[in-house]
Amino acid sequence: MIASGNNPNSWRDGQRRLHKLARRRYLGNKATLILMYLALIGIIHTGSWILAHGGRESHESLKIGEWENTRPERYVKKDLLALLSPLNLDLTSLTESYLLVTEGIRLTVEIPLDTALQRYIVDLLRRSRTFQAAVVVLSPKTGQILAMADYEKHGQGEEGNLCLKADFPPASLFKIVSAAAAIEARGYTPGKTVAFRGMAHTLYNTQLRQGEGRYTRKTSFKRAFSRSINPVFGKIGIYDLGREFMAEYADKFLFNQEIPFDLPLATSSVHIPADDFGLAEIASGFNRRTLISPLHVSLITAAVANGGIMVEPWLVRRLKDESGKVLYRARLSKLGSPIEENTASQLRILMQDTVAHGTCRKALNPLRRKKFFEDIELGAKTGTINDYHDRYKYDWVTAYALPRNGDGGICITVLAIHGKKLGIKASEVARYIMNYHFAS
Repeated sequence: MIASGNNPNSWRDGQRRLHKLARRRYLGNKATLILMYLALIGIIHTGSWILAHGGRESHESLKIGEWENTRPERYVKKDLLALLSPLNLDLTSLTESYLLVTEGIRLTVEIPLDTALQRYIVDLLRRSRTFQAAVVVLSPKTGQILAMADYEKHGQGEEGNLCLKADFPPASLFKIVSAAAAIEARGYTPGKTVAFRGMAHTLYNTQLRQGEGRYTRKTSFKRAFSRSINPVFGKIGIYDLGREFMAEYADKFLFNQEIPFDLPLATSSVHIPADDFGLAEIASGFNRRTLISPLHVSLITAAVANGGIMVEPWLVRRLKDESGKVLYRARLSKLGSPIEENTASQLRILMQDTVAHGTCRKALNPLRRKKFFEDIELGAKTGTINDYHDRYKYDWVTAYALPRNGDGGICITVLAIHGKKLGIKASEVARYIMNYHFAS
């Protein structure tokens, strides 16, 4: 008998069986590792979803596609005015939900304000030493109201939130509209050279003449905006824009039009005159007949910050019945595109210069030295004007703060109305709010 160890064929068969066995073990081990890896990924993904969504229903961000495809089951936005009227909504209560009974149905009204920010602003305005004040903070991309607070000394004045009243002259804030018209309709650029004579913040007929003289000064369009030089914008209104373009762009920015909102929002008004000096007053904002609400101002700034797109503002996120069924939910809705994207980019250059070198330099530029503002773009515009009898001073600032990664941008509008004694300036209030918001 021949030993198997000396049989070449038996030896080869044994080696083949060993290789097959090793191969099976290798593939089995690899398959097990792959299954374990996939299971781990599934666990991580599920955990991340739970962390992102669990327990945060009232704060979850509405996605654009989600909004557009949502159809309210019972109520639409225009129903909110009537539904919320009996509620006499008091935003100083700092709660995220309110109970409402209508048509025999108990409803929960979800209002996802940033309650910490709202509380901070309410306390700040109470210590502002102003006669009256109003602040609106919103997201330029979604239109969500993050904070909306007002203040009236000793509680005097009419009922209703000052943020929604169109009783206030915008002063030089209207230069945003004029600048937009000059850029789009007449090809102005931030670096264009412009000329003026006399003082920067006055407006006389002698300052509106064409041609250059002994006392003519030159500057850039950007600097004329950031330093709010009235004669420059007065001449732009007369010689470049005229009544037609001024009226067209006021219309694009929703003056003299109803703006849909969850609460009654007064209509901002402007009348474009035919005479030259009247055009100069409107274009520079040097008049008291044009009237606007703080919320409308924020929407104008939001259009600049949002690439020319103005979205519908909203306060109420959802209405639910007792069973939890959603009877209304907010939807992202575009109000319009008052300006082109390139125009918005150029306006942002003008508003950035207001922070760097213009009327907001002392108030907002110090923020740029803080570490958490290194990657945030800041832009602003101020406006100041007295009432007809010089009893009150209307002091405005509207500003945006946009992180360069595209997340979490805000627009802030502050109106401070001062009496005989000046309180905290609007631009300083804006600085405190920005610092609080981004630091926290």
